[in-house]
Amino acid sequence: MRLTAKTAAAFGALVLGLPSLALANDELQIMQGNAANWVMPNGDYANTRYSTLSQINKENVKNLQVAWTFSTGVLRGHEGGPLVIGDTMYIHTPFPNIVYALDINNQGVVKWKYEPKQDPNVIPVMCCDTVNRGVAYGDGKIFLHQADTTLVALDANTGKVVWSVKTDDPSKGATGTSAPLVVKDKVLVGVSGGEFGVRGWLAAYNLSDGKLAWRAYSMGPDSDTLMDGDKTTMMGKPVGKDSGTSTWQGDHWKIGGGDTWGWISYDPKLNLIYYGSGNPSTWNPTQRPGDNRWSMTIWARDADSGMAKWVYQMTPHDEWDYDGVNEMILADMPFKGQDRQLLVHFDRNGFGYTLDRVTGELLVAEKYDPAVNWATHVDMQTGRPEVVARYSTDHNGADVNTTNVCPAALGSKDQQPAAYSPKTHLFYVPTNHVCMDYEPFKVSYTAGQPYVGATLSMYPAPGGTNLGNFIAWNAETGKIVWSDPEPFSVWSGALATAGDVVFYGTLEGYLKAVDESSGRELYRFKTPSGIIGNVNTWLHNGQQYVGVLSGVGGWAGIGLAAGLTESTAGLGAVGAYKALSSYTQLGGQLSVFKLAE
Repeated sequence: MRLTAKTAAAFGALVLGLPSLALANDELQIMQGNAANWVMPNGDYANTRYSTLSQINKENVKNLQVAWTFSTGVLRGHEGGPLVIGDTMYIHTPFPNIVYALDINNQGVVKWKYEPKQDPNVIPVMCCDTVNRGVAYGDGKIFLHQADTTLVALDANTGKVVWSVKTDDPSKGATGTSAPLVVKDKVLVGVSGGEFGVRGWLAAYNLSDGKLAWRAYSMGPDSDTLMDGDKTTMMGKPVGKDSGTSTWQGDHWKIGGGDTWGWISYDPKLNLIYYGSGNPSTWNPTQRPGDNRWSMTIWARDADSGMAKWVYQMTPHDEWDYDGVNEMILADMPFKGQDRQLLVHFDRNGFGYTLDRVTGELLVAEKYDPAVNWATHVDMQTGRPEVVARYSTDHNGADVNTTNVCPAALGSKDQQPAAYSPKTHLFYVPTNHVCMDYEPFKVSYTAGQPYVGATLSMYPAPGGTNLGNFIAWNAETGKIVWSDPEPFSVWSGALATAGDVVFYGTLEGYLKAVDESSGRELYRFKTPSGIIGNVNTWLHNGQQYVGVLSGVGGWAGIGLAAGLTESTAGLGAVGAYKALSSYTQLGGQLSVFKLAE
């Protein structure tokens, strides 16, 4: 079902009042099909970040102008983006995680504001800035996972707390930074804290009352990971009993990391949810011999029970902090002469993966940044990367500084989500072009204290000074179609549209629009602060709008956000981005654009 623009506002008001949980999933599937809305963090369950709106196109995008702006009142890194439902926009901030409901009939007048009272002691245990990646909507509620790991359900009309539940313990290093996702009668949420030895999990809570429905850990016995050793597969073979403990030394899996602070996608027809788990703890690989399953893993789970159908571990025994949490984009598209149900993932490790999302079959694994050197290729029979010995950081306990490793720990792409266009069958990917020196050291675990065990320095990849590129990627061939260099990493989520325009933001603060076929720049506008937010679009009163949060920060901007100056501070990022302060400063603003009349 696809609604007309004329009925968008009325429909938005209607669904906000729907009381029936049985309708929650149907409601969201209808709403994601209405391009007037932006109802999920990445636009739809498939995480495509694609809009069928075409009023703004490559011929007239040069005529964009600012329609209105809104200051969030908070500094530091503004990741994620707004939801738009009918005539209401919902936006969020970094810590203290304020949520605003804005009236888009009246240029963002505040309808209500929710400001949680959180213990500021949670800030020091937030790894890479005080970011939050957004809120979710479902069953007439707005869901927020606060920094202090409180999951709260707010009445979408009033902002009143309907229920709240604590998901983990910040005193042990656990924090909430990711955007939830509503699936059927549950809200899904993960956890941050891999740099503190927090064992990762994904959990489902009942929409009605916040009671825990299921929790699936990233490592541990099958009863914890919700796996069946005989039925859950990797590369078409059963994983075996208690695979989440057998590849760890002793009980190190209990502080094994594998956190789940990235994006979640969902296939309603298969009833499977997809997400990634992050780095194993500690960053010193010598202290955790083995494959460290199931960190660095793509998961396909049953949405009702949480049981894992298949997994794929991209970076066994991770030695470089190549978190596997980046978005899983679900695309039904031609592949080798036939239509396939695909999952496409751009991993921090620098490889772009294409898998069959029904079976987990690995179809493509190729480098999407030519600088990647830590591995030569991925063995398509075993799924394992072929590691280059000189770039290994596991030196049998010796404190050796491994130099010129590409990509750096922040990856060829971090959490900033890519976009997919069903018109071009191309993926539009914000990337980092950064390498590093990596020196592990022995570290002991103390609950609530950093459990990193490595010193890093980061710098541009060889052959240039640019720290980023914005690329178009062919997931069938595993090839870059075009690439636009950027002076800094592209830390903004992309947006593809039926108007043949792709949008993204830059760390200096530019909103840019480029031609989807060539990458040719069509428009740019300098917002007040660096953009690490995700570009969205919607339709209101017959007019297409584009919006983005600006507010520099995140891992790339942690030097500015937290006032750090040492080159190795910010887990190595401060030195690489030290020039950023000449181009932008802290801020927190929503900028909304429309075509000039």
